[in-house]
Amino acid sequence: MCGIVDLMPDRFLTAQEAAAELGISLATLYAYASRGMLRSEAVPGDPRARRYPREDVLRLREKKELRKDPEKAAPKALSWGAPVLESAITLVQDGRLYYRGRDAVELARTSTVEEVAALIWTGEPGEAGRLFAGEPLRISLPPLPEELTPVERCQTALPLAGAADLAAWDLRPAAVAATGARLLRFLAETAAGAAPPPPAAPVAEILQAAWAPDRPEAAGPIGAALILAADHELNVSAFTARCVASAAATPWDVVSAGLAALKGARHGGYTARAEALFREVGTAARARQVLAGRLRRGEEIPCFGHPLYPEGDPRGAALLEMAAEIAPGSPEVECARAIAEIGGELLRDHPTIDLGLVALSRALDLAEGTPLALFALGRTIGWIGHAIEEYGLNRLIRPRATYVGEPPAVTVR
Repeated sequence: MCGIVDLMPDRFLTAQEAAAELGISLATLYAYASRGMLRSEAVPGDPRARRYPREDVLRLREKKELRKDPEKAAPKALSWGAPVLESAITLVQDGRLYYRGRDAVELARTSTVEEVAALIWTGEPGEAGRLFAGEPLRISLPPLPEELTPVERCQTALPLAGAADLAAWDLRPAAVAATGARLLRFLAETAAGAAPPPPAAPVAEILQAAWAPDRPEAAGPIGAALILAADHELNVSAFTARCVASAAATPWDVVSAGLAALKGARHGGYTARAEALFREVGTAARARQVLAGRLRRGEEIPCFGHPLYPEGDPRGAALLEMAAEIAPGSPEVECARAIAEIGGELLRDHPTIDLGLVALSRALDLAEGTPLALFALGRTIGWIGHAIEEYGLNRLIRPRATYVGEPPAVTVR
């Protein structure tokens, strides 16, 4: 997810400012820092002074508000606020992304899609061979309109496939992981839109064979993109998936719901804005003119700045690097590099995963709409992981709303 960037250059608070935000004394602030509740660092040029990341201070303030007044703090938790539930899948910490304690960027470089799926679903990447050894689910689909994007093909096919997979109603962890393997492969084949591949073909190779048939070396970057998109904590599509899973719906329905949320313009749909930006820029030489023009007109420059990564989204950086590796010196890579550099200069921020997915897709000469398909197929892994956790809790997610409408009418007798 990316949005209109916060142009405030100061991401740090002084000790006095941090204490004021938290409503505490300086002595208490220093105690919080010494106990690891709050990060601090030396102020450049004044090693005796300390400064505190604004994000950390605001997060700690929200936690204090939640304990003091849960009803008041609850609405804030819905928007980049305090955690609202527990998960053992993904951690975002110190500018890095981890799946079950393993660095996601490193996994993208060293692991297969199937191994990362097994890691997220079972905790054991070595389970990949067993999970993906079963027969793929193949059903007869009615002819789909040619103009459908890969994601729209998946949305059309998911309910039919889910209805045919009766084993998907077994919601025990091992059974859901097996369903996840069938589901992920089915979506890859549907998104590919090509003749059925061999039964044992890896997901990344299925996509490469259909989208870049003359470039077998593209399978590696495609798989890396899926891995980097696999999960990202409690974003809107993951929360949607958990809500649906809490109702004891099947994994197929969970993924249908997650996909609908991901496609929204404020979530994975941002890739379409990034694609439009690349079309408008055209060549590296036009990047400064186009980006500066957008700023002058008060228009958004999409896909720079992420609230969870003040120093830069590691997924976006990794994808831009992979694009340069797979197509060194190509005009598309030069254009992507210019957008990243000039956008960073103008906005004082960094590219997100959305920009990285588009840059990689263009470096591989993939069709428009492919970046969102990569996002969706990768994130399917995370949705299944969240479903497994939610099924195990045996609860229905049912928050309350604060009523702000007309008061009940009083009948006078």
